[in-house]
Amino acid sequence: MSTSPDPREGLSPSPANILDIFTGDEDEDDDVDSYHPTEEQSTDASGLEDDSDADFADAQETLNGIEIVFEGEDDEGEDEDEDNETETEENGAATGTRTTTQVTANDIRGLLSASAPLRQLILSRYRLLGPNGRDLFADDDDDDEDYGYGGHTRRRRGQRPKPKGERFPKVPSEAGKALMNSGIYGHRDTHLDIRRKRRRNVSERLLWRRLGLEPRSSMRRQNALIAQDHVPDSTTADKIIHYDSRAYSGQFSDDGNFFFSCTQNFKVRMYDTSNPYEWKYYKTVDYPFGQWTITDATLSPDNKYLAYSSIRHTVCLAPTDPTDHSEHTLLDFTNFAPGSGMGRQTYGYMGRHGFGIWSLRFSGDGREIVAGTSDHSVVVYDLERRQSTVRLSNHEDDVNAVCFGDKLSPHILYSGSDDQTLRVWDRRSMADGRPAGIFVGHTEGLTYVDSKGDGRYVLSNGKEQMMKLWDLRKMISPNEFSRIDMHSYTTNFDYRFSAYDEDDYVPNPKDCSVVTFRGHSVLKTLIRCHFSPPGSSNSRYVYSGSEDGKVYIWNMDGTLKQKIDVYEATKLTRPRHDGNEMAYGYEMHGHHNSVWKTCVRDASWSPTAPVLAATSWNGWGMATGTVSLHSWNDGAEDDEALPAMSSNYNARLDAREDFNSAMRRARNRDERNSPTSTRSRAEGRGLRSSVVRPARLGDDDGGGGGGGGAW
Repeated sequence: MSTSPDPREGLSPSPANILDIFTGDEDEDDDVDSYHPTEEQSTDASGLEDDSDADFADAQETLNGIEIVFEGEDDEGEDEDEDNETETEENGAATGTRTTTQVTANDIRGLLSASAPLRQLILSRYRLLGPNGRDLFADDDDDDEDYGYGGHTRRRRGQRPKPKGERFPKVPSEAGKALMNSGIYGHRDTHLDIRRKRRRNVSERLLWRRLGLEPRSSMRRQNALIAQDHVPDSTTADKIIHYDSRAYSGQFSDDGNFFFSCTQNFKVRMYDTSNPYEWKYYKTVDYPFGQWTITDATLSPDNKYLAYSSIRHTVCLAPTDPTDHSEHTLLDFTNFAPGSGMGRQTYGYMGRHGFGIWSLRFSGDGREIVAGTSDHSVVVYDLERRQSTVRLSNHEDDVNAVCFGDKLSPHILYSGSDDQTLRVWDRRSMADGRPAGIFVGHTEGLTYVDSKGDGRYVLSNGKEQMMKLWDLRKMISPNEFSRIDMHSYTTNFDYRFSAYDEDDYVPNPKDCSVVTFRGHSVLKTLIRCHFSPPGSSNSRYVYSGSEDGKVYIWNMDGTLKQKIDVYEATKLTRPRHDGNEMAYGYEMHGHHNSVWKTCVRDASWSPTAPVLAATSWNGWGMATGTVSLHSWNDGAEDDEALPAMSSNYNARLDAREDFNSAMRRARNRDERNSPTSTRSRAEGRGLRSSVVRPARLGDDDGGGGGGGGAW
């Protein structure tokens, strides 16, 4: 992954000087009204390569104005031969006409304005293409550039006027409060302890449940209240599973008996989590000939099959039975059935035939898989027919996330795209190829979509650093959407390389979301968000990963319920040795690999216990990955049970005692140092790890117990 070269590198100063005049009005800040040259400033244009018939004379620097010289030959001069012209020029005789006009700097700026022919002429003659096909000399409206994975160029543009009034939704949200009181998202504790004139705490609820003295209906209510009071709150992880490449996703099954994780070295690990506190390793499957990473995986409703994808049009379908060693099945999503809506030849990632798949979901009956693709479409694959039966091509950009709206019905689909919209599809009424409705409110691309499974509520994460809750009854029609200019509210923010500037946020007045959640960081990768499960949390909360190394848990009114610091829980849990790391990412250059970093890309709340598994890019330079388990322990930093909290394991759940000892030494050393120890490490003065035998690149499934075995 190389950095994109500077498009101005190797050019003479003259085009740069001309470009400064071209883009002065649009690219500078709003407080710069005009440009007035001083005596020290020069408009020297020498050094321009002569690649056209026109000659550029250096402008003379004067106090009164700028001299522009127009030279041309008369009719008689055309008949003279080359020798006579040369001789005449050497003798100083004038064979052509010469006109001198004095103009001011403001006149120059007028000549080179956006609508002036002179500007268009110069741009057409000296427009050069950079290595990625971008224009070196940008037009005024060229605001969104395509960035490759190898690097980026910072975009310059003037600040947009801020709208009047409050731009961000009010917190707490009144609509969210109504949802919390409605019983859809948990129970409201309105009953007071008559004797103490206060609500019961968790200990009292457990006591009365144990005694069994209350009516059955009250017992069910108390059980629900106990569940929603047990929110994972431990910054100290119960256990930490390490991978030698970045971990991209990890999810529990709907019944909580199964967990899978996907890593960048194209491996999917499966674990038995029937006891959510004591996991057991199941098996590992691979994706052959993958592109960049495994983008997504989805488990069938009966837990028998796991489908997983890469940035290709082929999906792998593997059995989850640990005794079944058969090869995975390849599903070609470009094998379209007649009448499926396949209207044009598609070209996917990096111009290859087909498309890349960003997101996958099984239907509730396990017969179909829906996929979001890089060719702006949603594809539904029929597992019995082994063909794609539906193709929806209404989006204007990559479809990053898809899901079914109802676990009991395959008719409603949701799709979130980089075109800032969340679209609703009803497969019973798609004759015109248009969605049934559209959710508008995000001002940048969507990174993830999660359905509550009731056919009504859906959750989405956006690159403008907001998560939104939607109600199917409030979507807008395609006709109304066609009258909205979505480009007026977006900056086409590239979330991979820089922080989002809230000053750029302009709310969409047609925002139809119910509640907006803020505080987390949606940067570097497609951060995921979810509803909390009904069994272990009473569906009371929503939560999301974050680039700042935390998991954020919100109440439905937009207020923050809990924040789990995965960075603090996993910091220094792995020795620093460079031989084991897969240096794929955006941070693996310069001094960045000397600092421990964490980006929580995905999180999953167990349906059966107050346990949350955070899947992260983690480690030195954020080049490796972890799955860390965080449970409710009433705020305690440690417990008396074995194994000890913060124990480290490899991908096969073999304990890594060498990592545990290295972690303790590193943390003790860190405590003895000053609070600026993180800065000291970045400067190369801290944390030397013990020598361990490096594992093979990308092979973190090796055996070995407490020693330095392979991962």
